Amino acid sequence: MKVDVVMPKMGESVQEGKILRWVKNVGDRIERDEVLLEISTDKVDTEVPSPAAGVLVERLANEGDTVEVGTVIARIETEATATVAPQPQPSKSTPVAAPAQPQPSAPPTQHASPQPAPPAQPAPASSVQNSGVHVDVVMPKMGESVQEGKILRWVKNVGDRVERDEVLLEISTDKVDTEVPSPAAGVLVERLANEGDTVEVGTVIARIATGAQAATPQPPPPAPSPASQQTSTPTAPVQSSAPPPPGPTNGSQQRTAPEPAAPIHATTRTMKIPRQHGERFYSPLVRTIAEAEGVSLEELETIEGTGLGGRVTKKDLLAYLERRKAQPTLTPSVQPVESRAPSPAPTVAAPSPAAPPPPQAPKPSWGADVDIIPMDRVRQLIAEHMVRSKHTSPHVTSVAEADVTGIIRAHQLYREDFQRRHGIKLTLTPFFAKAIVDGVKQYPMVNVSVDGTNIVVHKNINLSFATLLPDGNLIVPVVKKAQLLNITGLAHAITDLATRARNKKLNPDEIQGGTISLTNMGPWGSLFGSPVINQPQAAIIGVYAVQKRPVVKEINGEDVIMIRHMMYVTITYDHRVIDGALGSSCLRAIVQSLEAMNPDTVEL
Repeated sequence: MKVDVVMPKMGESVQEGKILRWVKNVGDRIERDEVLLEISTDKVDTEVPSPAAGVLVERLANEGDTVEVGTVIARIETEATATVAPQPQPSKSTPVAAPAQPQPSAPPTQHASPQPAPPAQPAPASSVQNSGVHVDVVMPKMGESVQEGKILRWVKNVGDRVERDEVLLEISTDKVDTEVPSPAAGVLVERLANEGDTVEVGTVIARIATGAQAATPQPPPPAPSPASQQTSTPTAPVQSSAPPPPGPTNGSQQRTAPEPAAPIHATTRTMKIPRQHGERFYSPLVRTIAEAEGVSLEELETIEGTGLGGRVTKKDLLAYLERRKAQPTLTPSVQPVESRAPSPAPTVAAPSPAAPPPPQAPKPSWGADVDIIPMDRVRQLIAEHMVRSKHTSPHVTSVAEADVTGIIRAHQLYREDFQRRHGIKLTLTPFFAKAIVDGVKQYPMVNVSVDGTNIVVHKNINLSFATLLPDGNLIVPVVKKAQLLNITGLAHAITDLATRARNKKLNPDEIQGGTISLTNMGPWGSLFGSPVINQPQAAIIGVYAVQKRPVVKEINGEDVIMIRHMMYVTITYDHRVIDGALGSSCLRAIVQSLEAMNPDTVEL
C-alpha cells in the first residue's frame, strides 16, 4: 500500500512551505517517525517525519521548491517486500502538485508471480470519482503540546464544492476550539472521520479533489478505526539555520555510538534515544544527531533546552557537542572508553544490564481521609511550565507602591459612557496595561528573551495577560503590538481575547508570541505576590488589590496626611539578563505612568 506524505500545516496562517533538504532518497528504506526531509515556512524551520515504515518510492518535489500545505510531496510503499529502482527526480519545471501518471493496467502491488484478479469490489461509499489531484486534509497541530483534536462539526459534506481557506470543519483541543480551512479549492470527496471522533495530529481526515467536476456523491461511510488513521506528528520547530549532519542512508540501520567494553564508571548509558522521556520530548532530528554522535540519553537530560517548553533543539545539541570537544572532561562519567587514555582497572564495578533499578522513595500513604483528584491535561502542562521556568531563570522580584487615585476617578467618571459608546465594560486592566507599555518603551531591554548566550530584543511589545478559565485553569492570550494601542484599543483587545479564551474560541496564534506578561491579582484581594516568569519571556509585571490608605503627601512644602487609593506593583525578572537597576528602573517608569493618569490626562 502506498502512503502519501503531504506538506504539513505548521500554523493557522501558514499556507506553504519550502523544501530545504531531502534526508532520504528514492529507494531508501525508512522507519516510521524517521526524518524524511527538512522544510522552512515563514515562521519556523523544521523536519518532517515519515508517517509510516516502508520504502520511499517517489519524491514529487525538489529541494528549493515552495509547496502548498496539503500537497503530496512523496509516497512510501509499506509492503514488506517492496523494492524500487532509483528514479530520476523531478526537474524544477515539473509542477509540484502533479501526481505520478496513473497506470490503469498495473496491479496495485507487485508480486513475484501473476495472481488471479480479485472480484470487483464496490468503491467506498464516500468516494467520488474524479480525474484531478486529491489533496489530503490533516488534523492540524494547534499548539506545541497538543497531540490530538476532537471533530465537533463537519461544515461541508461529501460532494460539496469548497474554495481554498473556506471552512471545512470545526475541531476542539484541550486549549482552543477552532475552524479548519480547506487547503485547496475543489470538491470534498472523502470524510475519513466522524463528528465526535478524537484524532491524532497529522492524521488524514478528508480528501479534496482539485481536478474536474466530481460525480454525484454517496453518503459518507463510518469513520475507519483509529489504527488505520495513525500518522506522525510534525515535531517541534528547530530554530536554527546551522547545516544539519547528513542523515543515514538506510533507515533500518540507525547509527549508534560503540558500546564500551568495560565502562570505567558505574553510570549507565542509554544510547537509544526515545521520542519522550518523562516530560521531555526529543525531535527526530535531535535523536538522529545524538545517536550519530554518541550522546546518551543521560547527557541529553543535562542539556538546557532553549526551544518551546524547554525542548532541546538542534542548536542546543550542536553547541553541547562543541563544548564537549573543547573540554574532554565535561562529561567524564559518560564518555566512551575509546575516547580515554588507558587507565587502571576500575575499583567500582559497573552494574549489569539486568541489575535492578535503584530503590525509589516510597510513595506517601495518604490514608482514607483524602480525595485524590487526577490533574487534567492543562493543569499538567501548567505544572510542567512553572517548574521548567524556575529551573531556567533565576527569579528576582522588585516591589513598588503606586498611588492610583487618578485612575480610580477616571474609571468612575468614564465607565458608563464608555460602555454605551463601545458596548464593553471598562475595567482597570487596560489602564495597567497602558502603564506597562509606557514603562517598557523607556526600558526596552526588559522586553527580551534568552537564546543560549544571545539576548533577543523584541521590537514589538506583545503583552501576555493571564486569564482564569471556568474550569480553574489559566490561559495566557497575547495582545500583539500593544505599543500601538491607547487605553480604548487595549480595552477592546483584552476583552475580546479574554471572552474568547473562556469560550475556547482562541486561535493558536493568539496564545503565542508574547514578549512580556501582566498578571492582575487584585480581583481576588491579593496585596502582593511574586509571579513566575512566562518562558521564554524575561519579565512579568504583577498588579494587586487597590486599597484606601492614609499616606503622607507634600503640598506647598507642607506634609499632609491624605486618604489615597494605593496599590503594590511588582516586576519579576530573569536575572541572567536583567539586573536590579534595570528592573527597578522599568518598575519606577511604570509607577510614574500609573500616577500620571487622571480624568484630565487619560485618552479614551
